[in-house]
Amino acid sequence: MKTLKIAIQKSGRLNEKSVEILKNCGLSFENYKSSLISKVGNFPLEILFLRDDDIPEYVQDGIADLGIVGENIIIETNANVSYLQKLGFGKCALKIAIKNTCDISEIKELEGKAIATSYPVILSRYLKANNINAQIRNISGSVEIGPGLGLSDAIFDIVSTGSTLKNNGLKPFVSVMDSEAVLISTKGMEFNAEVLELVKRIQSVLRAKATKYVVLNVEKKNLQRIVDLLPGVKSPTVVPLFEEDWVAVHSVIPEEDFWQKINDLKAAGAQGIVVMPIEKIIA
Repeated sequence: MKTLKIAIQKSGRLNEKSVEILKNCGLSFENYKSSLISKVGNFPLEILFLRDDDIPEYVQDGIADLGIVGENIIIETNANVSYLQKLGFGKCALKIAIKNTCDISEIKELEGKAIATSYPVILSRYLKANNINAQIRNISGSVEIGPGLGLSDAIFDIVSTGSTLKNNGLKPFVSVMDSEAVLISTKGMEFNAEVLELVKRIQSVLRAKATKYVVLNVEKKNLQRIVDLLPGVKSPTVVPLFEEDWVAVHSVIPEEDFWQKINDLKAAGAQGIVVMPIEKIIA
């Protein structure tokens, strides 16, 4: 049995969530804060802790079989890898931002401007697609200081909350792409049995995060109304209660519909609603 290697970010915004999802898959490993390699004790897997910029290349070249990294890094490095699963965390947007005092309103007004960025490949493709001839200034690190120092007219960078832009006197101008963490593999490794097992575990964790387990009591006369609101995974589970006119209903609710569904259930006669998190959903 092959021991897989998965590369994740050593430090930064994706590290904690990457470790969390692997642990939620039942993987047992230690020393991930003090070591560059951690061996999983209950699965044929070693975890490599790397700079995120290096992860796509390591996976492309087969040094690591798998990786967790932002989509933006994959595109920026032109990595030839297989996408296995979007992971739902590390969501952000890559945007062009300008000074608060700048009054340009159309993309074509970027013509001839200097734009500072750590993502010259993505920016270059965007400008070319829109027939804009702008000067790209490649800066590693805090590109937000570019306009303030007179190094650029605008910046192109990751934006999560927008607070960094605001603190540097900048405002979003145009969004170029959305990004989130994804699981990738070396080409051909997506068919490996251990890879398929790990992907299955990750998908079960993601499905669980997107739902809530609900138990409620309802009079039998209102049961059909409740069942119509709660399709469940296949259908709700209905259990008789001691009082013969009442039943308990067990089901799952998608997180995105949760509050509206709860309001609808109460209006349909549901009582004693109990909501619990789900650890995993196995397809």
